[in-house]
Amino acid sequence: MKFIGEKRYALLMAARDSDYVKKVYGGYFNVFVKAFGEEGEKWDLFRVVDGEFPAMDELHKYHGFVISGSPHDAHGNDPWVLSLCVLLQTLFSMEKKVLGICFGHQVLCRALDGNIGRSHTGWDIGLRKVSLAEDKYPSTLVGGLKEVPPFLSIIECHQDEVWEVPIGAEVIASSDKTGVEMFTLGKHIMGIQGHPEYTKDILYNLIDRLVNNNCIEKKFAELTKSGLEMAEPDRKTWEKICRNFLKG
Repeated sequence: MKFIGEKRYALLMAARDSDYVKKVYGGYFNVFVKAFGEEGEKWDLFRVVDGEFPAMDELHKYHGFVISGSPHDAHGNDPWVLSLCVLLQTLFSMEKKVLGICFGHQVLCRALDGNIGRSHTGWDIGLRKVSLAEDKYPSTLVGGLKEVPPFLSIIECHQDEVWEVPIGAEVIASSDKTGVEMFTLGKHIMGIQGHPEYTKDILYNLIDRLVNNNCIEKKFAELTKSGLEMAEPDRKTWEKICRNFLKG
């Protein structure tokens, strides 16, 4: 799904497509473009997890960049993770809009001299109520919303977290599980720990894979799934927030 037009965006893909997402959605690229893309835009895919990066002399052509989640550690020293950090530092100095999701949120923080690592409270998987810090929340992010709700539900799936945001950054959302659910730095950097782009079926499949890979216990997985059946994520609102940030 690509749009022909003036505005151009890049998805920096830090994960490989699962068989399920390929079969149902044609790949994660389509999931992201459906969530954040609009008509009249062109979206390009760079599989950074496989060492595929945009050329430095092409960066100025993009209006914004989105970094996906990943099963890899943002605090690890894989060559592609280190290359991604250099790219993010370059985009920061160019004042390009950069939105980081889950791993993307963490690696963005790392690249800009914040502090990240394993969550002190273990895996966070399922629906999480995130509290928005109204006094620190840029009004441009919630443009078009009648009122900013005190909290929003989002799908989470992570075992790492941001411990300390970069100097000058604002923590604009938190939860009872994770201190830094969202942060902004100036008007062009934003990180979100949850997955605004995920649908529940994507998470169900991911939970099954985590069980099969012995990353989580079956009982924990079953409890998480039953919790997911009780409520829905505020996907439309999250998508609007992300689009407002990227295009505002």
